[in-house]
Amino acid sequence: MEPFRHTFRVRYAEVDPQSVVFNSRYLEYADVLVSEHFREARKNGMPDEVEFHVRRAEVDYLAPIRLDELIEGRLTIESIGTSSMKTLITLHGAEDGSLRAEMRLLTVHVDLPEGRPTPVPDAVRLAMGFPAREKVDG
Repeated sequence: MEPFRHTFRVRYAEVDPQSVVFNSRYLEYADVLVSEHFREARKNGMPDEVEFHVRRAEVDYLAPIRLDELIEGRLTIESIGTSSMKTLITLHGAEDGSLRAEMRLLTVHVDLPEGRPTPVPDAVRLAMGFPAREKVDG
């Protein structure tokens, strides 16, 4: 499956005095990629009220990202479990394709009123290119 892609430009507010992106901004970039990916998935039938919470986030900083650069983010859903989803996000220089960072997110589908994990709906699985869960009789 091809990764979802979204390109953005690094803004002044996102960098330190050396014009390098602050470490904390990488997770904000991940959030932008997830938001844009979900917007696209809604066009493919994902319900609006779906809610995922981040359980774990890992960032591997590979090369600096600098002020005013165009960055291409790529998002791949690696797997969908019963109530969780594993996502890989990579950030690349848009002009040369150089890999700058890898982020792995473990998110959990949550029922907001109860605040508890719940199974990922089949509509979400299908919208993200995964098969619906198999029904078990008995």
